[in-house]
Amino acid sequence: MSRLNDLTVTSWWWVRHAPVTSHQGRLYGQTDVPANTEDKAAFEGLAAQLPKGALWVASHLKRTHQTAAAIVEAGHAAPPPLIEEDLAEQSFGDWQGLTYAEVAADRAGADHPFWIAPADFSAPGGESFATVMARVSKTVSRLSAQHAGRDIVAVAHGGSIRAALGHALGITPHQALSFTTDNLSITRIDCFHDAGGAMDWCVVGVNLPPSIGSPHGVVFPPRR
Repeated sequence: MSRLNDLTVTSWWWVRHAPVTSHQGRLYGQTDVPANTEDKAAFEGLAAQLPKGALWVASHLKRTHQTAAAIVEAGHAAPPPLIEEDLAEQSFGDWQGLTYAEVAADRAGADHPFWIAPADFSAPGGESFATVMARVSKTVSRLSAQHAGRDIVAVAHGGSIRAALGHALGITPHQALSFTTDNLSITRIDCFHDAGGAMDWCVVGVNLPPSIGSPHGVVFPPRR
């Protein structure tokens, strides 16, 4: 018997929430803004692709709850999500509500090529992405151990999905910020548990489109 056949697999299906259109041009972070759930085709694609019988989790922010509800409305039978506040987006503190130009003027040259600020930089009253990665990693490890062998659908945020990818790959927070996660995309990460409780991770797909009816639709490989 191969080693893979001796392992228990927990599959994480990360879905980034639907777009936020009411706050365009401003940084919202942990501001509890609503999602725009009008893209019915995308939700039908998600409903068709996501596994049945999964545990569902979401952050405490309503845009994740609205996204989960829209997937159910599109035809997927899912239970109410377990609320995990540590899967929330990065808090930008005093920067929340500012335009990106205002933020750039306030960060005194601190920069990152793919994010608002370097991974270890905290906005006034906020937190760094490194802090986000630490809290997401702790939550992912806990839920993977508690629900070993199950599918877990996590409706979350761009920051928390990047953090989960960083945790799975064992890379730095700075490197994890190089990932792109579009609204309503799927990122699949599998956790392999051995008999001693150790976990290894396999990234199955990142930033995959929600619509299986499109030329870019995705067919996921079966779970081992």
